[in-house]
Amino acid sequence: MIWFPLKIPSWIRWPSPSTTRHVFYGVLIGFSLSLTSTSFTLYIQSRRRRQRRFAAKFEQRPIELRSDEIVSGVTGLIGNTPLVRINSLSDALGVEILGKAEFLNPGGSVKDRVALRMIDDAERLGLLRPYTGSRIFEGTVGSTGISIATIARARGYDCTIIMPDDVAEEKVKALKALGADVERVRPASIVDKKQYVNLARQRAAKFGRLDSTDKSSPNSKKKRPNIIESNSASVLVTTTASRVEFDMEDPHSKDEYLSKPRGYFADQFENRSNYEAHYNGTGPEIWRQTNGRLDAFVSGAGTGGTIAGIGQYIKSKNENVVIVLSDPEGSGLYNKVKHGVMFDRKETEGTKRRHQVDTVVEGIGINRLTNNIDLALPIIDDAFRITDAEAVSMSRYLVKNDGLFLGSSSACNLVACVKLVRRMGWAEGQKVVTILCDSGSRHYSKPLLPRFTLMSALRNDEYLRKAHIPMDPQIVEDLLLPLPPLEPL
Repeated sequence: MIWFPLKIPSWIRWPSPSTTRHVFYGVLIGFSLSLTSTSFTLYIQSRRRRQRRFAAKFEQRPIELRSDEIVSGVTGLIGNTPLVRINSLSDALGVEILGKAEFLNPGGSVKDRVALRMIDDAERLGLLRPYTGSRIFEGTVGSTGISIATIARARGYDCTIIMPDDVAEEKVKALKALGADVERVRPASIVDKKQYVNLARQRAAKFGRLDSTDKSSPNSKKKRPNIIESNSASVLVTTTASRVEFDMEDPHSKDEYLSKPRGYFADQFENRSNYEAHYNGTGPEIWRQTNGRLDAFVSGAGTGGTIAGIGQYIKSKNENVVIVLSDPEGSGLYNKVKHGVMFDRKETEGTKRRHQVDTVVEGIGINRLTNNIDLALPIIDDAFRITDAEAVSMSRYLVKNDGLFLGSSSACNLVACVKLVRRMGWAEGQKVVTILCDSGSRHYSKPLLPRFTLMSALRNDEYLRKAHIPMDPQIVEDLLLPLPPLEPL
């Protein structure tokens, strides 16, 4: 076979090397762009699938109240409080400091949740019956008493609140306005029978006791109250009925047992309902509001229920979240967390007497272990002791820079948040959640916040000087300076 050379038409020319190179580069770039866009699309789709799977693990977010929604009475307003970003602290530190705005509860504090749960549980167990003339007794520094008085009014109960005589006067006025009987006593150790919690228990035990007016009668004897068995050794329930049990076949006996007034000692310090109010309520709310993305939770402890309930719930979801205690001066919990000892010599329960000059902080701090604190200790990772000077400085800083008028325990919590962030060296948007327990409106008579008249300002400064508490607004500013992180945990 003879091959003849193929003759290419004159109008067809091979591309120049430069053109060939440009075409090759164009094809290569086009292929790369196609591959990149395909990979990016697949990545986005995969990420969305992961997000959907992650979101499916969470319950529905709490219902946010709107103008067209109706709740049932004052108790329907309790809970589902928002998280508020503390802008000044967050911006200065490069993290997200978020406060659970518990001061928006109808009773004005986080204790609304506890009071409601204690009363609900007592009614569910048959220990309390509404509108029977029953009376609730509690020993408190104020906030729990206000919450109990609020709910008691709505449920048809009377209440007696025993409290130290050095608490802010605004709390006493609020209690009296709600119809509570208030008894103020000198601050004392828990070992003293006249300590306010012990007195509340005594008052409940004596509820319904009648003295016979006819002393000549041979049957003239004191009628002692009957104790109704409860599921807690600390909760005390008494009845004015003639017997603790009733005859099922005797309608009169049953009616007397169920309708007669009862005395109920709530005992927030030892009552497990305190813990459960936060484990089943506040903790899940925080988890949903942050979509499960938080790095630390900070709280003080008075009874221990808040940090125990919220901390236990968060740890059950993510054990890597840091749980931190904020403890004021005069409290022994800091030493218990850091050193395994409940108190040091100067804070010994039974010798230390808490007077006004000991601390300006109300609502948190204690020198004994309670059932609720016992539930908290296993999950607390760190603790910070907050001085009165730091609490005063933070309170005034928040008013000046954020317009937030918060109480002393809230100020302590936020100081602890700042110290934690500095210790951990965080500055990349980590989320730290804390509790804003109540507002400053309950602390006018305490010197946390500057007043706007010359006379009241002088009284505040005089109070602080007598208590030897420095008045230094620069304290918080110094804490926010960009210094290297402190020692690690």
